[in-house]
Amino acid sequence: MSETKSETKIREDICRLGRSLFERGLTPGSSGNISVKLNDGGYLVTPTNASLGFLDPGKLSRLDAEGKLLAGAAPTKEVPLHSALYQTRGAARAVVHLHSTHSVALSMLPEIDPRAALPPMTAYYLMRCGATALVPYYRPGDPEVADAIKGLAGQYSTVLLANHGPVVAGDTLEAAVFAVEELEETAKLYLLLRGLNPRYLSPEQTADLVKTFGVTLPEHGH
Repeated sequence: MSETKSETKIREDICRLGRSLFERGLTPGSSGNISVKLNDGGYLVTPTNASLGFLDPGKLSRLDAEGKLLAGAAPTKEVPLHSALYQTRGAARAVVHLHSTHSVALSMLPEIDPRAALPPMTAYYLMRCGATALVPYYRPGDPEVADAIKGLAGQYSTVLLANHGPVVAGDTLEAAVFAVEELEETAKLYLLLRGLNPRYLSPEQTADLVKTFGVTLPEHGH
């Protein structure tokens, strides 16, 4: 497959998966953004003020490796948080940021551990997300959010921005989408079960998943 066709397919995939996320209510209005890293080190990014449900493949923002706009519409103002994950997660090839309701609600609860925003509730949460960090609130587009993510030293592929929403990196676009969906469903479970003393996975069960599926958990991340 040629580089041109490869980029064309990536553009189509961003629009297809963005529409899927929007149509299922995972990011309302013009919220949320998606980026994919290209072979030349540059990026395709969804434009600013664009609804993920109505993206145009030809109008996606094409950035170079330094974040300079090469073609397309002006990019999302959240480029710094995408860049921070790419810089600290060497295997990352895609980043998805949503304003999904249950994940945002989770980020606002007072008992949440910033090192592990969710307990080990299900096998697939651990397998797809690992552990989730919570970073403090910054206004949307604030460059300091990038410093907060860099401060995690690449230990987390899944991050909650307080009072804002999740941002997830994956080694493919599909992996990032599946992980952010799993995070949202696990946040929903947490909210449903909050105060009911549910059974979480035991340390032994967690260790078995880590060993069997190669799950990477940061120190204190479980």
